[in-house]
Amino acid sequence: MAGSSKIVTIAGLAIAGAGLAHFVKPDAFEGLTATAFPENTQEHLYIDGAAETVLGLALALRKTRKLAVIGLLGYGGYLAANVLKNQTA
Repeated sequence: MAGSSKIVTIAGLAIAGAGLAHFVKPDAFEGLTATAFPENTQEHLYIDGAAETVLGLALALRKTRKLAVIGLLGYGGYLAANVLKNQTA
């Protein structure tokens, strides 16, 4: 059980790191963000970075882990829905 907890903590920190990377190197995420949010891409890029940072840190902390999992599922669904909505046929 302790080993899986450590893995989840590392995964949370990795997600938070990816979120912070949105602010450090935004051009690395621009293409992917534009797929989901073709309008106001730059704004959404920073919103996504903030969301990933917060959710990743919440996942890394044992006290907020369950809430973070729910948040990550919702966030993933939100991104997927926007990608599908903005796909051109």
